[in-house]
Amino acid sequence: MAYKILIADDEAMLVDVLSAHLEREGYAVSLAKNSQEVLDKLGLRPDLILLDINMPGMDGLELCRAIRDAVSCPILFLTARISEQDKIRGLQAGGDDYITKPFSLSELSARIAAHLRRDQRQRRDDQVISSHGLLVDLTGRRVMWEGEELRFSRREYEIIEFLVMNQNQIFDRERMYELIWGLDAEGDSKVIKEHIRKIRQKLLEVTGRDFIETVWGMGYRWKK
Repeated sequence: MAYKILIADDEAMLVDVLSAHLEREGYAVSLAKNSQEVLDKLGLRPDLILLDINMPGMDGLELCRAIRDAVSCPILFLTARISEQDKIRGLQAGGDDYITKPFSLSELSARIAAHLRRDQRQRRDDQVISSHGLLVDLTGRRVMWEGEELRFSRREYEIIEFLVMNQNQIFDRERMYELIWGLDAEGDSKVIKEHIRKIRQKLLEVTGRDFIETVWGMGYRWKK
C-alpha cells in the first residue's frame, strides 16, 4: 500500500509541482490549502505531512500542535528562511524537520523517505504497548492481561488502540468519532460514550483498574 502524504500549503503552483512529483514517486497525495482543511483531512490518517508554517487561518505552530494531538506521523515544515529560535519553537510544537524554500525535489524525496523509514522502525518497535500490565498488541489487534486475551468488539478495540497510542491526550466524542469511524461515516458520536462504558466495564471486571479517564467538559484520555 502506498504511503499517504498530506500537502498543506496555499501556494498553488508549488502544490501542483509537489503533488505531481510525489505521485510519480508512488505516494498517495492529498491536499489542503488552509488550516481547517488540514484538520478535516487528518481522518485520512496520513503517513507524513508537509506543512507550510504560514497557512491561512490558524497560527502555524498552533496548527502543528493541533495536528500532533490527532496523529503521530512525521510533520515536515515547508518554510522560507527563518531564525534558529523559530526552528526551535517549531520543533517544540511537534514538528520533526524543516525544509527551507526554495528546495530541490531530490532533497525533498530524500527527507521524506528518511522520515518514513524512521517512523516505520519506531512503529515496529512499538508493536506491543504496555500500560499498567495491560498489553495492547497492535499487530495482532488484541488486548492481553496476565497472559489471557480479553474480548472486545472491533470498535471497542479501535478505541482502545487510538487512546493508548495517544496517551494523556484528551479527545472529545466528536473528534474520536471522526478519527476512528472516518469523516464520511453515517451515525452519531454518542456511540463513543456507550463503547467506552463497555470497555471500562470489561477492563474493571478483569483488572480492577479504570484505564480511561473522563475529563469533564473536554473528553476522554488514556491514563498514562
